[in-house]
Amino acid sequence: MSPSETIDQLAARNIDTIAKIERALVSKRSRGERIADHIAFSIGSWPFIVFQSATLFLWMILNIEGWVHRWDPFPFILLNLALSFQAAFAGPIIMMSQNRQARFSEQRNELDLQINLLAEQENTEMLRLRLLCQKSGVPPEQLSKSRVLAQETNAGQLLEQIANKHETGRQVETAE
Repeated sequence: MSPSETIDQLAARNIDTIAKIERALVSKRSRGERIADHIAFSIGSWPFIVFQSATLFLWMILNIEGWVHRWDPFPFILLNLALSFQAAFAGPIIMMSQNRQARFSEQRNELDLQINLLAEQENTEMLRLRLLCQKSGVPPEQLSKSRVLAQETNAGQLLEQIANKHETGRQVETAE
């Protein structure tokens, strides 16, 4: 952060960094993960719920009133079978999407932890330097010239390190 940079500029830069990280993670999805995410998004929407409710209502009305040949009379065993098939396929697909999102959240949480630990280390270093300056008679204004404290945390680089660590861990798990 340069001294002339405003808080709004810093916030905008941080938002851009987060957006880049999220785009990178989304772009790394496999074809199956993209399909699972699309299906989970569709099934979890109001248009799907309305469409499915209307279809079920129409199915029951047609079979109760007998306007068309009753292909599934009450208690609607064929309808129950169709809904069971839908649930059998939708459940694992939704779990696949949730597992990917959980991995994404885990990486984000680990990134937060890493940045918090770095901030804690920087604060500890600042306190040590301040104490050293006080004992040596050096004015505290000179602390801002310290190269250690002037370094910025590169969130993208940290996330890449975390992703590499996770990928290495998964390779070890599958080898065992």
